[in-house]
Amino acid sequence: MAKGAAPKNVCIFAHHDESYEYFTPLRKLIFFVLSFLMMVCVYAGNVPTGGTTASDNRESNTHQADSDTIAPSAAKAKADTATLRRLAADTTLTTAPRRRGLRYDSAAADTARTDTIKKREPGIDAPVDYECSDSLVYDATTGLVHLYGKAKVKYMDMTLDAAKITMCMDSNKVTAEGLADSTGVPKDIPVYHQGADEYTSERMAFNFKTKKGFIQNVSTKQGDGFLTSQRSKRSADGTLYLEHATYTTCDAEHPHFYIALSRAKARPGKETVSGPAYLVVEDVPLPIAIPYAFIPINKKYSSGFVMPSYGDETNRGFYLRDGGYYFALNDYMDLKVLGEVYTKGSWGLSGETNYRKRYRYSGNIYASFLRTVEGEKNMPDYAVTKSLKLQWTHSQDPKASPNSSFSARVNFASESYERSNLESMYNPLAYTQSTRASSVSFSRTFPSIGLTISGSSNLTQNMRDSSIAMTLPDLSISLNRFYPFRRKRQAGKEKWYEKISLQYTGQVTNSINTREDQLFKSNLVKDWRNGMQHRIPIQATFQVFKYINISPSFSFRDLMYSKRVMRSWDTASQTEVRDTTYGFYNLYDWNMSVSMNTTLYGMYKPWRKLFGDKIVGIRHVFKPNISFSYAPDFTKESYGYTRSYVRTDANGEVSTVTYSPYAGSAFGYPSGTKQGNVSFSISNNVEMKVRTARDTADRKISIIDELSASMSYNLAAKVRPWSDLSTRLRLKLSKKYTFSMAATFATYAYAFNDNGQVVVSDRTEWSYGRFGRFQGMSQNLSYTFDNNTFSRLFGGKDKDSGTTAAADEDDDDDSDIEDANIDPDLKSSRKKGGKSKTKNASIDDDGYLAFSMPWSFTVSYGITMSEDRSKPINVHSMRYPYSFTQTMNFSGYVRIAEGWNISFSSGYDFNYHQLSMTTASVSRDLHCFDMSCNVVLRPYSSFNFTFRARASELADALKWDKRSSYSSNVEWY
Repeated sequence: MAKGAAPKNVCIFAHHDESYEYFTPLRKLIFFVLSFLMMVCVYAGNVPTGGTTASDNRESNTHQADSDTIAPSAAKAKADTATLRRLAADTTLTTAPRRRGLRYDSAAADTARTDTIKKREPGIDAPVDYECSDSLVYDATTGLVHLYGKAKVKYMDMTLDAAKITMCMDSNKVTAEGLADSTGVPKDIPVYHQGADEYTSERMAFNFKTKKGFIQNVSTKQGDGFLTSQRSKRSADGTLYLEHATYTTCDAEHPHFYIALSRAKARPGKETVSGPAYLVVEDVPLPIAIPYAFIPINKKYSSGFVMPSYGDETNRGFYLRDGGYYFALNDYMDLKVLGEVYTKGSWGLSGETNYRKRYRYSGNIYASFLRTVEGEKNMPDYAVTKSLKLQWTHSQDPKASPNSSFSARVNFASESYERSNLESMYNPLAYTQSTRASSVSFSRTFPSIGLTISGSSNLTQNMRDSSIAMTLPDLSISLNRFYPFRRKRQAGKEKWYEKISLQYTGQVTNSINTREDQLFKSNLVKDWRNGMQHRIPIQATFQVFKYINISPSFSFRDLMYSKRVMRSWDTASQTEVRDTTYGFYNLYDWNMSVSMNTTLYGMYKPWRKLFGDKIVGIRHVFKPNISFSYAPDFTKESYGYTRSYVRTDANGEVSTVTYSPYAGSAFGYPSGTKQGNVSFSISNNVEMKVRTARDTADRKISIIDELSASMSYNLAAKVRPWSDLSTRLRLKLSKKYTFSMAATFATYAYAFNDNGQVVVSDRTEWSYGRFGRFQGMSQNLSYTFDNNTFSRLFGGKDKDSGTTAAADEDDDDDSDIEDANIDPDLKSSRKKGGKSKTKNASIDDDGYLAFSMPWSFTVSYGITMSEDRSKPINVHSMRYPYSFTQTMNFSGYVRIAEGWNISFSSGYDFNYHQLSMTTASVSRDLHCFDMSCNVVLRPYSSFNFTFRARASELADALKWDKRSSYSSNVEWY
């Protein structure tokens, strides 16, 4: 029924038969007269002298409209109104405008009584608003008001909704219950709201004044859990005293499990404490009981103990792990300190803190130290290993400062940490890491002058040989391109010199390559490499003959070092002597170039009778480029960048050794000989445009995405001036896969020297009538097969989604950037196979439920082909045989049913002819529980089985972990 409409033939105040006999005609008249006098007294005490106010007129008109619309007769409506005003004046009960029923005068209810009438203490502290959709029944004998049909009562911050609500005017009590429909199912059961708390029950009694209540079959949500009880009492502070209660984190209508509580006390938003409790799974009580239970339900974070986990590890014995204390420091930072201890002497300590300030920054710091004891003391296999791990991530919110940024990603660990950490042994992603990369960077931009200052610190670890490459710091200053000769006010055509632009880039670096144990023992001056570099490029672009672009450029580089190494030969000891001198050393080099390029287009329309009407045309894009570059010979001793000394060996043979005092410096040294290169390059692209029946626009198909070749000729070289020919081919076979290959062809042929050795001669392969010698190529092929692959290839529909393959291919997602330290195939297989979103089941052509088993299989094959000079050369063709280096990885997943996921990852080692790291995992989504099993099959064997509750409140209590020791022989039982 529409809001505001009144039901027809409905009496607002209906009475029982016994009450109706009580009102005889004489008593009715007395009742009406007393009511009228009461109304006159009330209005006389509120209306100011001199007339009625506009609000009073509006209120009077409202009651008159209600009487005309709802009441059967005007006389009865006035009597009912007067009665309700008397009740409101006695109990201070007021109402707001309702969708159904009469609207009461709140002013009359709140008006002070006259001095001649004794004042009554109010029963409640605020007005009570109520409404209903069906009818309101008042029983004058009992003082009860009955609300039917989606009744609602509101008092302060408390709201009660139910199918039927009964209010007692004298005792401030409210009773609510639901009504059963025609099938006997309760409908519109009572729902109680107070602030953020909500209770659902079968029947509820509540006192507005004392704020106490009695509830039957209550159900409420506490944190991530659900609490139910057959009988419960509510105190004034909101505490619930429960009898025969249950607690569960399963949100199903019929929970899969729950903890049965005999008696419990629940403080909403804080905790639940109970007596004896036991676990029930699928309505079957299990022999798992506890004498008492304490379930914290904190809406705010708080400090507390972290319970450890226990287990057994073959080499280190029984253990307690990940136990400690959590500190809730403040609103912006926390701290968690955990420890682990083993019965054979090993122990570890870790600390982790998270910090966050909204619209400013956020980050995490983690530090862990492990002391691992292996073997028995005084035995040959006894060893003590100390390992450390540091992690730091920090990100700055872009809103904090638009012109500056700061970020950090530090991941440092000693060589033995992952081998000693128990978690890494069951996680191949961490256990097989070969390198770790860390970086801290910042930048600051000054838009007014176009200046940018940036800095970074980088650390790369090789976990195989414990080598470290560190840069601390690496600072750079760059000035945006500017045009020094451009006029501030343009007038007329732009001059040629106004197109000249300049840039500046400066860099300061300090780096070292050393081993892990020698990093903090190194000398900053002697062992670290440092230097400064300046670059000033000058360039311009001019257009000649409207279609040809000419771009001249000049680049100047300046290098500054603080040390150099001079070398000499000691004939007596027959060794090279190195003398390091410290000071200020300045080096420079320069080069200049000019390039010319254009773009040519060719259009071809196929013969219509042969190719039909679908092919609109074929376009060929040809981009030739020619450039010339020049640089002087910086290897001359006049520049001082190269030196030489005379070496006399023990046999008396004399030779000249050329070296550079700046070899191994941070930015190297100018080592280029005289250059006069003329470079040629071409690039081709071929596309075809076809008509499609389903598309409104023509569709482009790439035939050759790129076919390019480049070569150069050095005018300053006296021998072998031609460079090798470099080619590149890229074919876009589909929207999800692009084939690319690069190959190099040598220009000069092999020949035998006077000693019978194979060397590169001065004659080209072309002079022998042969094409350039194929040097080799490297190619990596990767493709993913799934249950929709063949449907997409033939333009059908996807089995799962029901969409066409062409539409699906457009949804490319290249935004996922994998960690460079982790195998992407293995990591992607872990992500796939999750529980899919609920969707409508598909029907096959015969009307049956379509069978669907999503699966995916990714194969990655890499091959490198190169000349094998370790083998003898073919004398007739003067070519070495080719050798191949192959790698293969494959991974995939299959979802055998909703919630069942199986993933695997492996590879094949062509050198040892065996499988590489092989792992498999099985996971089961049990709605409120998670079950998973991870198995490592090669090169060692281990398994990890976990079964635990999904909700955080019970994840540490309701769980079972079973792990094996990592070894080559695992007992699976």
